[in-house]
Amino acid sequence: MTDLIHLHSDTLQYNGIKLFNPHHVTITNGVNVVIGANGAGKSSFARILEKGWNFMTNRITSPIGKMRIKCIEFADIHSLSGFKAEYYQQRYESMMNDEVPTVAELMKERIDTQRWQHLCELLSLNGIEEKRVNFLSSGELRKLLIINTMFDLPDLLILDNPYIGLDSISRQVLNDTIRQIAGDGITVMLILCNTSDIPSYTDVLIPIHNSVIGKPISYQTITESEKLEISKMFDYNIDLTQLPDKPDTETLNADIIFALNRCKVRYGSITILNDVSWTVKTDECWSLTGANGSGKSTLLSLVHADNPQGYSNDITLFDRRRGSGESIWDIKRHIGYISPEMHHYFNGSGDVTTIIAQGLNDTVGLFKKLKDWQIAQAKCWMRLLHIDHLSTRLFNTLSAGEQRLVLLARTLIKHPQLLILDEPLHGLDEARKRSIRTLINHLTKRDKLSLIYVTHYLPEIPDCVTHHFTLKRVI
Repeated sequence: MTDLIHLHSDTLQYNGIKLFNPHHVTITNGVNVVIGANGAGKSSFARILEKGWNFMTNRITSPIGKMRIKCIEFADIHSLSGFKAEYYQQRYESMMNDEVPTVAELMKERIDTQRWQHLCELLSLNGIEEKRVNFLSSGELRKLLIINTMFDLPDLLILDNPYIGLDSISRQVLNDTIRQIAGDGITVMLILCNTSDIPSYTDVLIPIHNSVIGKPISYQTITESEKLEISKMFDYNIDLTQLPDKPDTETLNADIIFALNRCKVRYGSITILNDVSWTVKTDECWSLTGANGSGKSTLLSLVHADNPQGYSNDITLFDRRRGSGESIWDIKRHIGYISPEMHHYFNGSGDVTTIIAQGLNDTVGLFKKLKDWQIAQAKCWMRLLHIDHLSTRLFNTLSAGEQRLVLLARTLIKHPQLLILDEPLHGLDEARKRSIRTLINHLTKRDKLSLIYVTHYLPEIPDCVTHHFTLKRVI
């Protein structure tokens, strides 16, 4: 392996975040994996490599001179499409989507190439050309970003948590694609927070812990002592005795949490859901599974009162037929919901404390003045999840993993009757995944909550789940 990038500075900085570089790390060609817990500084490291060369505090050089470096993050779809929804529900309002480009309009002449067809077949993205970008699932969005990058390969391709949102088949295809790219001479860097995601063909492992860049390790000859040191970086536990009590809020005495009767959702010529029926009763905990693009998020938009087509379907929510005079806030008041799409479109303002406390009001933005008890509740949840050190930070300055913990606290703070957790562990490291699963088990049992848990990874399903529903893609 040959040297590609030399990091000469003792410290490296980007956007106010400082990383320490005691080993003056060198990036070599091949497949590099940057590994570390949430908040360790991995994403900042990637941004420094992509955009931080001209900072006076960062002394970075390369033997090949000026480099083409591309870092793919989930939020990059906004810059790719030139569109960002003003609010989450806008995705489902047909008149609000007229200006949103389709995949064909976005990719232009690329969709007529053999390479496009080949990559779509590899990643199971066939037939999405006429979909508007904001209707793509989180997994489809990631695949589209990856395919777009495959057309203009840089000298260094950085993929930040690339496996998030991909089903098992797509993960394997992505691994095969990365291996092929590396075999063609392109250096690839994967930013990962779980050691189980490290591919077998990795050449170099770069640990980052508490904003310190560790000494690179040859992964093919890694020792047991080096594995042990890496495992020590993941230290996180939740003390359930500190779990806040349920607030004194209205509880509905409903037998049926929701019932969907032969529901159908269609946009133009594209049918997303067809003849779907599903009933969830009080205190039941369900898993919801299905391949990328099967319509899981669209189904949940009917339950969460985000989709106007809910009025044209036979839907019961909390023992009440949808469209019988209730407002969407009458429904949302009793539901806690987190999803990759909601994270993707989240426009929350204010600091972390404010964003979490606003979960008690079901609002984004400073529409209601927060009460002292709501701020106190937010502080309790921050202590519980070990994010109190982020209390004054703005949401968009956090790493993806830190953002996910904030949104989880915002969702759980009101102890809702129905908890919808769509891939809630996205972007979390192994220790945090384990702790959040334990928290979900405890919370649903203590507060007698109904649960819908969505995931592609069956080992992540909490033990409290006893019912299962699988959604198949419309053919």
